[in-house]
Amino acid sequence: MTRLFNDPSSFATEAVAGMASAYPQYLTAVHGGAVRATASPQGQVALVVGGGSGHYPAFAGWVGPGMAHGAVCGNVFASPSASQAYSVVKAADNGGGVVLAYGNYAGDVLHFGQAAERLRAEGIDVRTIEVSDDVASAPADQLRKRRGVCGDVVVFKIAGAAAEAGKSIDEVEALAWKANDRTRSLGVAFDGCTLPGAGEPLFHVPAGQMSVGLGVHGEPGIYEVPMGSAAGVADLLVDGVLAEAPAIGTDGYTGRAIVLLNGLGTIKVEELYVTWNRVAERLSQVGITPVLPEVGELMTSLDMAGVSLTLTFLDDELETLWTAPVDTIAFRRGAVTHREHRDVASAEEPHAEPIVPGSEASRALAAKVVTALQLMQQVTVDKEEELGHLDAIAGDGDHGQGMRFGATGAFSAAKDAAQADAGAGTTLVRAGAQWAESAGGTSGALWGSMLTAIGGVLGDQEPATATTVADAVAAAVSAVQRLGGAKPGDKTIVDSLVPFTQTLSSAVEGGTRFADAWRQASDAAQAAADQTADFVSRLGRSRVLGNKSLGVPDPGAVSFSLLMKALGDAGTFDAL
Repeated sequence: MTRLFNDPSSFATEAVAGMASAYPQYLTAVHGGAVRATASPQGQVALVVGGGSGHYPAFAGWVGPGMAHGAVCGNVFASPSASQAYSVVKAADNGGGVVLAYGNYAGDVLHFGQAAERLRAEGIDVRTIEVSDDVASAPADQLRKRRGVCGDVVVFKIAGAAAEAGKSIDEVEALAWKANDRTRSLGVAFDGCTLPGAGEPLFHVPAGQMSVGLGVHGEPGIYEVPMGSAAGVADLLVDGVLAEAPAIGTDGYTGRAIVLLNGLGTIKVEELYVTWNRVAERLSQVGITPVLPEVGELMTSLDMAGVSLTLTFLDDELETLWTAPVDTIAFRRGAVTHREHRDVASAEEPHAEPIVPGSEASRALAAKVVTALQLMQQVTVDKEEELGHLDAIAGDGDHGQGMRFGATGAFSAAKDAAQADAGAGTTLVRAGAQWAESAGGTSGALWGSMLTAIGGVLGDQEPATATTVADAVAAAVSAVQRLGGAKPGDKTIVDSLVPFTQTLSSAVEGGTRFADAWRQASDAAQAAADQTADFVSRLGRSRVLGNKSLGVPDPGAVSFSLLMKALGDAGTFDAL
């Protein structure tokens, strides 16, 4: 288990701060992560990588000449927020454009995508690369729908070497995609990992079994098989990644490959070397020559007991970039020329614009918003463990933690705004921004967009009516569907959101007292959340596990229904 921590909610930020303090010649901590402490040539393409924490050396351990210029580091197993990605890019930019690279996970795609849009609006050329190497997560004809696991190492190294060589942003982007599309990974777990502060692992593997096709965010594997010897594990992994190996000569494939044997947190290096013997033997039998292979902890999952194998089928161009010099905390090879230390300008968290006071009626509504968010924060504290257990069955187990982080941040931001005489609109917009910032992940993006959309409809001047609030909730649902792309039946929060808003709007239009309409809507949301137990997930991390999600309601739908019921039961809207 994860034993050494202070406040679990600050584990990720303290870890990055500690890395920067221990290795000041490599890293400078900035809001949202870290950037190179050394100067890069003006006009060089900047590679910014990132994702959730808990995967050391990902992601700050890969910042340095020959690899990344910056790393965006979210909470444990949660994607960073858009503002964190924006901050790191601004600090890492050299004026040659930016390649943003991250694993193909819904939260990362949402937050990095939002940051990219904002940066492009400011005139920065930003390209995005979603690493997708895990063969267990989608079939071969859906290569770029797969999730990113240890293939991050390869794609980031290739892209970083290309940038170091002075290639254009078009060339760096193309080479990163080439590396991604020629990379295959597969992993097995022998037991689950434990979040900081949690009393037990996110999942257990039955004794004598191993779980095949695990994810690196604490997700369990797709199926279990009997535990075998080191050679047996090696055979399973090699068979999995070689199933899609190209024929030598296809698209320049030389029969040479990058090979990574990765420990996920608990497996000792000696065990990996024992396993490597069989991996090397099997590769030799089919004529594959490893090129500067890596054996060790390359992409961990806290303390997960497991191992993964990654192969990248090389051509001459990719091999040159793989073998090029690199100098980071966790990955060093060859000689890198001396770099001067640099001062980083944008290392502070961005400050909000001054608040313009709202009308008296809107300030009164803002006070109710603060009360509602305080109640929601308490519910997330009380239900954190329950929501985490739900999420761990077919996800990564961090939903309860993320909801607590988000609601806590939103309540604090709303309280500060209301105390500064903000109206309801500004109070909700500030709360939404902080929910996304504090939680990260998919839920952070979605809840942040909901609160922001509601605030946009309510504004800071006009008094709220039952119809206005119902319209604001409908706008929030539209924002979630537009941002996340989910529809009813996909087994997401949308399955609760849609019946909630439809019931609320219909009851309000029919003349039902608003407090009663809200309670009817929350009942509909709860029934819909319960019904998601009969669905197979079609989006997000749980999609990979297919039928494992059957019989278990969606955590996002459940948490939404719990919060709406709590607001109704507390009489939050009795006076509306």
